[in-house]
Amino acid sequence: MEKASFMRTDNELIQELQDATAGLLMMSESDYPFEVASIEGEAKLTPEYLRRLAGKSEDEPVEKRELDDFFRNSVFEPDWKNEAQIATARQFQKVVALFKKEFSDTGVYRIGNIDIAVFILGRSSRGNWLGLSTRVIET
Repeated sequence: MEKASFMRTDNELIQELQDATAGLLMMSESDYPFEVASIEGEAKLTPEYLRRLAGKSEDEPVEKRELDDFFRNSVFEPDWKNEAQIATARQFQKVVALFKKEFSDTGVYRIGNIDIAVFILGRSSRGNWLGLSTRVIET
């Protein structure tokens, strides 16, 4: 995977993530906005660490998914979608492309049942974990 020819600072990437997700909602049984997540240093994304980060109890499940799998419905452009829905799908496509271009070790971490905390994280060129957090409701 080819990375950008110049390295962006974490602050530039954070701004780009904010811009890319402005007004965007994660669709589930309830829709939630995205917030930027930043974890400095060499944090290990263990289930215990992710549960603490999400404010979940130690018995909550932690699942890792691939970026494309998590966003597959959001980026889809079927013929039945209207113009606004296509525009939203393209905004999601830009978010996915940003992760693929600027981050390594990307993953989507889902913590909990029903009310699920979600962290979409990747390593920046500086070695920090950056990305997005949101929630999904699945009953």
